[in-house]
Amino acid sequence: MRTTLKPSLLSTSMDFENTDFNSNMRIAVIGQSLFGQEVYKELRKDGHTIVGVFTIPDKDGKADPLAVEAERDNVAVFKFPRWRLKGQALPEVVAQYKATGAELNVLPFCSQFIPMEVIDHPQHGSIIYHPSLLPRHRGASAINWTLIHGDKKGGFTVFWADDGLDTGPILLQRECDVEANDTVSTIYKRFLFPEGVKGTVDAVRLIAEGKAPRITQPTEGATYECIQKKDNSQIDWNQPAEAVHNWIRGNDKVPGAWATVDGQRVTFFGSSLVASGALPKGQPLEIEGASRPGIVTKAGLMLFGNDGKALLVKNLQMAEGKMIPAGQYFSSGSSAAVELTVEERAFALQMRAVWQSILTNVAEIQDSTDFFKSGAASMDVVRLVEEVKLRAAGCHLQNEDVYMNTSFQEFIQMCVRKLRGEDGEEELQVDYVEKEVNNMTVRMPHQLFINGEFVDAEGGKTYKTINPTDGTAICEVSLAQVGDVDRAVAAAKEAFEEGEWGRMNPRDRGRLLYRLADLMEQHQEELATIETMDSGAVYTLALKTHVGMSIQTFRYFAGWCDKIHGSTIPINQARPNRNLTFTKKEPIGVCGIVIPWNYPLMMLAWKTAACLAAGNTVVLKPAQVTPLTAVKFAELAARAGIPKGVINILPGSGSVVGQRLSDHPDVRKLGFTGSTEIGKHIMKSCAVSNVKKVSLELGGKSPLIIFSDCDMDKAVRSGMSSVFFNKGENCIAAGRLFVEDTIHDAFVARVLEEMKKMKVGDPMDRSTDHGPQNHRAHLEKLLEFCRTGVKEGASLLRGGQQVDRPGFFFEPTLFTDVQDHMYIAVEESFGPVMIVSSFKGGDVDEVLRRANATEYGLASGVFTRDISKALYVSEKLNAGTVFVNTYNKTDVAAPFGGFKQSGFGKDLGQDALNEYLKTKAVTIEY
Repeated sequence: MRTTLKPSLLSTSMDFENTDFNSNMRIAVIGQSLFGQEVYKELRKDGHTIVGVFTIPDKDGKADPLAVEAERDNVAVFKFPRWRLKGQALPEVVAQYKATGAELNVLPFCSQFIPMEVIDHPQHGSIIYHPSLLPRHRGASAINWTLIHGDKKGGFTVFWADDGLDTGPILLQRECDVEANDTVSTIYKRFLFPEGVKGTVDAVRLIAEGKAPRITQPTEGATYECIQKKDNSQIDWNQPAEAVHNWIRGNDKVPGAWATVDGQRVTFFGSSLVASGALPKGQPLEIEGASRPGIVTKAGLMLFGNDGKALLVKNLQMAEGKMIPAGQYFSSGSSAAVELTVEERAFALQMRAVWQSILTNVAEIQDSTDFFKSGAASMDVVRLVEEVKLRAAGCHLQNEDVYMNTSFQEFIQMCVRKLRGEDGEEELQVDYVEKEVNNMTVRMPHQLFINGEFVDAEGGKTYKTINPTDGTAICEVSLAQVGDVDRAVAAAKEAFEEGEWGRMNPRDRGRLLYRLADLMEQHQEELATIETMDSGAVYTLALKTHVGMSIQTFRYFAGWCDKIHGSTIPINQARPNRNLTFTKKEPIGVCGIVIPWNYPLMMLAWKTAACLAAGNTVVLKPAQVTPLTAVKFAELAARAGIPKGVINILPGSGSVVGQRLSDHPDVRKLGFTGSTEIGKHIMKSCAVSNVKKVSLELGGKSPLIIFSDCDMDKAVRSGMSSVFFNKGENCIAAGRLFVEDTIHDAFVARVLEEMKKMKVGDPMDRSTDHGPQNHRAHLEKLLEFCRTGVKEGASLLRGGQQVDRPGFFFEPTLFTDVQDHMYIAVEESFGPVMIVSSFKGGDVDEVLRRANATEYGLASGVFTRDISKALYVSEKLNAGTVFVNTYNKTDVAAPFGGFKQSGFGKDLGQDALNEYLKTKAVTIEY
């Protein structure tokens, strides 16, 4: 957006309004609609006195929004049905207007013809808002013709009224880009309405300051087009697809471009251009005058221009006024009415009251009452959608849903179907494995999820996923192969480059992510139960952290969707020094994500939420041993309305799926959480293949320093949590505790006392502190780790053994007398093993040297009451996160990631978005 005195106008006659400075003017607002209402409100905020509002008479008993606002403020409101009769101004009307003593007339949007006796009367005359860049597109259908002509730039003009049709001198213009699939509604909501309000108020401000120009409109480039009405909006099929697309979107929603189909007038809405490629499957539909039949597909109705290129329309309005999804043309009349339950009847009763409050002119809302024929307007649609949200959180309507279900009965039936998950969209086919566990029935998908469908792996390959609590198989899971990866990447690429996701308004993308978070919350207990079965996480922790933080993460990044922006940069070296440089933050494309098994759902959320918020598509490989919450997430994403191809989930091995993602030329970014060894291999593969952008969150050996002046109770409690949280399967776990020598023995004694109280057992039991390790291989690794520590001479005070019960249970373990050179002091255990070393008090730099003597740098911590010491230590610790007098306190808004061989890049917080964005710099000389 920019305010401009267009270069083409600067050579024309230009005068300035001569006036003494007057910050408070007496203004008459002449017009109507929400736009007029907002201009009125902003003018009052600017300190101007509104001496009268002149608007249209009430329609069907409802006052115009401008009138409603002014009457609320006790401003005089006049509702003249006309200002002229037989070409002559009505004297009594003009007299009432003149009596207001207006110094300026402001016409933000006015459908009435105002006589020149009114236009010229005020001291400063009259200014008018017009939604085009004059002199182009004069006339009442300016926005329509901006789109019909395929203009790349649109905008608005505030001009001084004269006796011509939109010919008066220009005061102010602002312009915007016209997007390829803009409609009248989208460009109006995005730019012409909000910026038009600001621009009109700015114009008044210029007049008040005596700085308002009067730029004579040039004759060159001037156009005037007729008013678009239903009779002249029929589609001419003898033109290229782009011209047909422009005609349809230029008439969307009013008056609506139409053609004759099956002998009746059908109106087309929601057009978008289609990239060339193979035609989709569907049923042919003959359209009168078209060069070839259309194709009714799942996505909509594909139409063709005379150049053979295609466009897609999403919605159709039939001759009787019924709006339907274009993809349901051949089945639009097949759905039978559903019988309402008691709860659904109560909802219907609430909504009947809402309709009655909106349609105040209707005596009683009947099932046959038509929302729009009863006088509802577009602002009423917005209100109705919001009213439904308040009364039924699970019913997420779009404005189009109201337009497609205009009678009360149709509206209630549509809402109920949505609440039941039967809203007429193609049903998601899921082959569930069901289990009765944790006092509930859990329903688990177990196949790959590719392009919006659950499918078997290539060759029908499967494997068993194991419950670590008892070592038994939970179910068979599809095992992805290289061909499956290629299909998933192709689907993600198409969704990004050609699908709805790539064209979606960021705010709408955010709404979908919010909706996904809401669905996850509705299934929180089921997700936590599946997570506990598959990973061994204690159920209460899975509920709060594994799943709870996942929900928080999606909500957090949903809020970022429409707040991603670049910056404007002054550049000085280039000559001539008339340059503008700005940056744009753009999505990368197809992203591969590979996650570990310790927090299966949370690691998915940390990376995927940021990835999707940035506008990318994703192919994700969950850990082979913990795939079940990832495929359940895929089901919820589909039910939330995430378009096909945007999310793809591939359970499988790292050597096959992870390797192919690293090598694939169409994957432009890879995010990985796992071991340093695998991270190095991935980094090399990504470099060799196509120099992918990479972010790595790898191993850790995080030091925790506990000084003698600490709060001992808190240090013991947090120290234990730093090691034993999530049974030690925690990437930021404190791999080594350095305890000052004067409190070392007391600290160890307190820890031993607390360890005796820990309950190791069934993770579904709410009183359990410590569940099984994730899988057998990890349990064996922990046992070997502890055996090595004993061999090296460390003191094993407790644990180090497998618990004598089915499953993969390991006793929480405590080592002391650990020397810096020992294996267990250097290597990560990734389990519930506390390793304690002492240090001499008074030598802070020495303990810092020992703490930093590691190739890892993920997290660290310090406990002390001395704030100066705490700040000094936190500055010197070489780790991505430093906890002071706390531990494990991660938050969705705080960046998370490591240094050195713990990797690079960030999850969470605003920083995470940058991992999934690319920055483009644009420099313009003017």
